[in-house]
Amino acid sequence: MDLILARHAETVFNAAARMQGHMAHTPLTRSGIAQAEAMGAALRATLGEAPDRDFWVSPSGRTQQTAAIVSEHLGVPFFDWRQDTRLLEIDVGQWEGRYYADIVADLGEHIVCPDRRLFRVPPPGGEWFPEIAARLTDWLAGLDMTRPLLVISHGITARVLRGILVGGQDWQGVPVAADAPQGTVFHIRDGAETMLHVGSGVQGVRAA
Repeated sequence: MDLILARHAETVFNAAARMQGHMAHTPLTRSGIAQAEAMGAALRATLGEAPDRDFWVSPSGRTQQTAAIVSEHLGVPFFDWRQDTRLLEIDVGQWEGRYYADIVADLGEHIVCPDRRLFRVPPPGGEWFPEIAARLTDWLAGLDMTRPLLVISHGITARVLRGILVGGQDWQGVPVAADAPQGTVFHIRDGAETMLHVGSGVQGVRAA
């Protein structure tokens, strides 16, 4: 497998520390746009113009806005990107749209593990890590493994996908890879990964 996997750039919800989850339309900030430009430039330097790859993107507005900017750098039509709901971010259920600080105040406990930067408790009405792994495994099973890929997805989803493909520490029964800043781009080939570009965004689930 030859997969380039990128995490979307910063959004207005990321900057305000609000939950996004499956939410479809949370636009990029000016910093996020700059991050997407840097991602596009790095990918152009690596892949050249109009690379022969299959392009996949989450249907979320923030990933598509990132993909649109990357497309201009690569000389690839935005309409070549295939959308798949299995690439969406973790569904945070009743937490969606809420400020992290308000959720913590209501629960009376921290919802994020400070070391792993992952949710410690399941979002009410949302999904949990085994469910994310199951939908990503299903997506992988339908791919043509002879085709190289470029995928733009989300923070937690990308960490679970990398965990499936290259390994990671166990979290709730699922291998989850290490965290990386927003705008980071990984190249995964034959069970190993390299970092093509280090993003300038924040880390952790507050930037999911």
